[in-house]
Amino acid sequence: MADKHDFRIPGWEAALILLSMLAIIGVSLVSFGADPHVPILFIIMGLIVWGKLRRFEWKSIENGMVKGVQSGIVPVIIFLLIGVLIAVWMKSGTIPTLITYSFNIISVDYFLVSVFIVTSIIAVFVGSSFTTVSTIGVAFIAIATALDVNLAMAAGAIVSGAMFGDKMSPMSDTTNLASSVSQVDLFEHIRHMLWTTIPAFVITALAFVFLKFDSTQANISQVESLIQVFQTETTVHWIAIVPALLMLLAAVKKLPAIPTILLGIVSGFLASLVLQVGSVNISEWMTVVQAGFETSTGNEQVDSIINRGGIQSMMWAVSLLLLALSMGGMLSELNVINSLMAAIHNWVETRGKAVLSTVLTGIGINLTLGEQYMSVILPGEAYASRYQEMGYEGKHLSKVLESSGTVINPLIPYGVSGVFMASVLGVPVLSYLPFAFFCLLCPIITIIYGFTGISMKRQTEVVSNMDPSVSSS
Repeated sequence: MADKHDFRIPGWEAALILLSMLAIIGVSLVSFGADPHVPILFIIMGLIVWGKLRRFEWKSIENGMVKGVQSGIVPVIIFLLIGVLIAVWMKSGTIPTLITYSFNIISVDYFLVSVFIVTSIIAVFVGSSFTTVSTIGVAFIAIATALDVNLAMAAGAIVSGAMFGDKMSPMSDTTNLASSVSQVDLFEHIRHMLWTTIPAFVITALAFVFLKFDSTQANISQVESLIQVFQTETTVHWIAIVPALLMLLAAVKKLPAIPTILLGIVSGFLASLVLQVGSVNISEWMTVVQAGFETSTGNEQVDSIINRGGIQSMMWAVSLLLLALSMGGMLSELNVINSLMAAIHNWVETRGKAVLSTVLTGIGINLTLGEQYMSVILPGEAYASRYQEMGYEGKHLSKVLESSGTVINPLIPYGVSGVFMASVLGVPVLSYLPFAFFCLLCPIITIIYGFTGISMKRQTEVVSNMDPSVSSS
């Protein structure tokens, strides 16, 4: 029987497996309109057959699935808590208040670019794309619906802003992870990322200016009437903003994600008690937590916006996440990932190829594992020594890791971030993907820098064991 530690498949076979997976997923999603669950289940079945043909013990295959799911337990809990948070904040009036107040600060004439900028600023302070999307992102989607803005464009602006903040915030877990893996100071890492993030931010902002919808077609009076319905049929009050401010403060204080979300849920419940004076109906609250907030305002559009949340609303996402993580765990346990990375690593001979292969490896791990942390950790460990041999400091590697790992995950329909954002915003990943300009631009700009040498200055003293045949371009 094959053993993970002494068995490695040829690089071409690992690449063939990856390409077959992408073909199955792509055809299923695009040609047949299937949910991602179905092709991923087929792939899991195929990997089981392939593993047995390669004489892997069933215990190894099973361990792969278990390890994959274990790595996603925390994200699963976060998904469920976010569903509860949205439901509680709808009932307490936090999200209706955010929607009402946001309409007053967002430019109708330049809606998309203003959403992108405001989301970026908030995400930098919060340090979490998940928290940003599930709070202010939900409010912006509601306004976009009222303004009859293309929801795919609006979601693209929200995701782009959220990922900019996730990359640039010192409170972001992925930012800290990339700097740690590359053994570089956190703030040096953030400063060096400006080479990539500033051009991507500017181009993205200009793109959304160009894509601005015709405000003359927007029925502003209808939007104002919707806001009036919010104010009369739901709770809109400054006190309802307190839970959001507490979550922001918790993020600034670097409180972990789960305690931060729990704080938002509890404070939302307390705000509801203060603003909606009356006896507490325990049965009603339990229904809200499980099935989401439901009410009837007499306005179908408002009802479609606020009737959401709850544990059940996240079960589609959770089931997909469990399948994707099982698939990723099997690929890792069966040595498909390691074999492919080894084959790519052997191809690295120049600075440009080093950057390109790091980016492709990060994207490949996102596509196969669907997990953004591993798309930072595995390439970081695989290429750290090579970057050092070529005379490049850790900050160069950390910049590349963020551009190919963190920002790509929201573009994968079965990736942790992609599943979450599609579920919360109500817009499929493949719909908003073409408009997530910031996420698309970062790896492209990074590859250009790799081949041109922009922002990639060598250390003054190259390590003594550097291969003399290695060139810099």
